[in-house]
Amino acid sequence: MLLTQIVAAAIVLTALITPAAAQELNGTLKKIKDAGAITLGVRESAIPFSYYDSQEHVVGYAQEYAFKLVDALKQELKMPGLKVNMMPVTVQNRMTLLQNGTIDFECGSTTNNLERQKQISFSPTIFVIGTRLLTKKTSGINDFPDIKGKTVVTNAGSTSEVLLRKMNVEKNMGLSIVSAKDHAESFLILETGRAAAFMMDDVLLYGDRMTAKHPEDWVVVGTPQTFEAYGCMLRKDDPQFKKFVDTVFTKTLTSGEAMSYYKKWLESPIPPKGLNMNFPMSPAVVEAFKHPNDKALQ
Repeated sequence: MLLTQIVAAAIVLTALITPAAAQELNGTLKKIKDAGAITLGVRESAIPFSYYDSQEHVVGYAQEYAFKLVDALKQELKMPGLKVNMMPVTVQNRMTLLQNGTIDFECGSTTNNLERQKQISFSPTIFVIGTRLLTKKTSGINDFPDIKGKTVVTNAGSTSEVLLRKMNVEKNMGLSIVSAKDHAESFLILETGRAAAFMMDDVLLYGDRMTAKHPEDWVVVGTPQTFEAYGCMLRKDDPQFKKFVDTVFTKTLTSGEAMSYYKKWLESPIPPKGLNMNFPMSPAVVEAFKHPNDKALQ
């Protein structure tokens, strides 16, 4: 009887001290453990979130969160040599590549909305933006009514494309809408005069402006048409990985580390040209840091 009680007590004690890493892995965590690698979806030109610098290294504000997650995975899975694969993704294919297992995690400039939540899960919000316009200072465009009858470019598959097409129909604006594959192509179309304005998330427009030969010739204008929350993407119905991501991000957001990311990428000189976006932190971002959540704003 005494031996039975001792064994039972030992079992209870073992259960109490067993770390999370010793729990049976499933979903994405098991996939990463078995493969000895994680594949991150990265953006090629989403300045300042995820993009290539002059050395072809993936850098940016969102990339800081992705690397933070990788460091946490190495510790949690006891895999200091965990291999990190980088796969370029686009607005059009990022969710499909996540769902079919080609990538395991994506952290760029992806809007968390109710429609996308039906297909994927999101980390806590890392940024909040407003959708506006980038145009030449001399274009005469100061707000959305001014683009009536003009050619406007935006990224194919983006929430801005949906908004722009809806606006065109509902307000009978007579727009010619050009859908480009990514930020670089959209800005090239604008810069070469094939469009009068580029509609996109305001912070990304500030980033695109920095790639211009003469950044001072371009201006971000217009009343925001929507406010959107950015989050990092992970596969849906994977509660173990979701809990892990939420834990890592919540600590990062509330500890002050996220604030350092913000200052580094949005209030300091950044590659490739060493220009400063001087993008002040909005009250919505301050709130997201104080009270982490994965709620969609639309």
